[in-house]
Amino acid sequence: MPPLTGLDIGDSKSVAAGVIENLRTGAGPQTSEQWVTACSGSGDCIDACNDGINPRFMIHLARLSRKRDTDESSRRDAGKKGFKKMARSVRVLSRLQLQPKDLERLARSTRHERSAAPELVFYTGCNVLRTPHIALLCLDVLDRLGIDYAVHGGPSDCCGIIQMRAGDSANAGRQGESTVDRFFGTGAEKVLSWCPTCQIQLGESVLPAREADATLGMSMFVNYLVERLDDLRPLMTTPVRKRVGLHEHAGELGVTESVTTLLRAIPGLEFVDLEQPRLGYMCTALSGAPEQRRDWHGEQLKAAEIAGVTTLAGVYHACHRDLCAHEKEWPFEVVNFMELLGESMRIKRPDLFKRLKMIQDVDAIVAESAAQIDEYGLDLDDVREVVLRDVLGEQSFPLERKPS
Repeated sequence: MPPLTGLDIGDSKSVAAGVIENLRTGAGPQTSEQWVTACSGSGDCIDACNDGINPRFMIHLARLSRKRDTDESSRRDAGKKGFKKMARSVRVLSRLQLQPKDLERLARSTRHERSAAPELVFYTGCNVLRTPHIALLCLDVLDRLGIDYAVHGGPSDCCGIIQMRAGDSANAGRQGESTVDRFFGTGAEKVLSWCPTCQIQLGESVLPAREADATLGMSMFVNYLVERLDDLRPLMTTPVRKRVGLHEHAGELGVTESVTTLLRAIPGLEFVDLEQPRLGYMCTALSGAPEQRRDWHGEQLKAAEIAGVTTLAGVYHACHRDLCAHEKEWPFEVVNFMELLGESMRIKRPDLFKRLKMIQDVDAIVAESAAQIDEYGLDLDDVREVVLRDVLGEQSFPLERKPS
């Protein structure tokens, strides 16, 4: 991040000391403040620290310390407002895309009583339900592997990150604790996270404080798939004759490396290294450097075109929402990597989010979604607001290509 954002970190000890000052007091030297804002959470610092400290968590706490001058009730109100905004978006966008039977499959409230503990919990998090075809593909693959699993996710199983970002650490902690309690309540010994934000929030802010619960393993879903690659290979029988580049991210979670391994294992697929920098653990982690995210997306699209790929594959749901509509202007499709894995197993889930976003007109999107709106009794004003903000408004790099 320093070369991208122009940060001067020549005196690294002073920068680090300033971050600690920021953490303690809520304010620090300008360079340290800039670093706290720009950090994109890659986690490279964790392995680099010889003293066993998690600098990413310190940055997280330093951001929270900035809220100290805001009274508790204001922080609590901000957390509630942010949570309600997210929950409404998830509710509307999932219902614009899913039939009731598929919505029930992803809903915690519909789980049946079990006579025995499941092998694992698949934890969707909240926001992947805006692009629900991705979550359904994950469940389809688990079904093909013959795994007995429980599904947790959605706003009722939030990790608490929204309240935490608002400075309401008390309610964030309660939310995260409640979600982890529900994981343990299943009797499963393993939790597979889809969302890296949830993995980091629960793995670094909640679980470490629960020493008695150390037996619960929590890891990223795609890493589990690589562990089961020998079982997956016999299921990947259909050649996927595509030339694929990857929208990569950094992160010590190991996800990018696992996705690359899976793509290379798909029969017929040609993997192309676009040789682009890896920034942050997910696109939303770059919110502190929006201009850099915009430019990075533009460079990736150009690199994919020059490489002659047929497909630009993303890893995460947030990245897919931001990038998918570029398919209109660029000579390749934009998909999530799970769609390619599914294709090799003859599993197809239509990407209705992309179809709606490529319409690029709120009235036309509402008309296209009329049957779903009626099916679920959605409020038209809510639908319009969510579509404008969270479908059409989420666009880092302009869709319209300018003549070169």
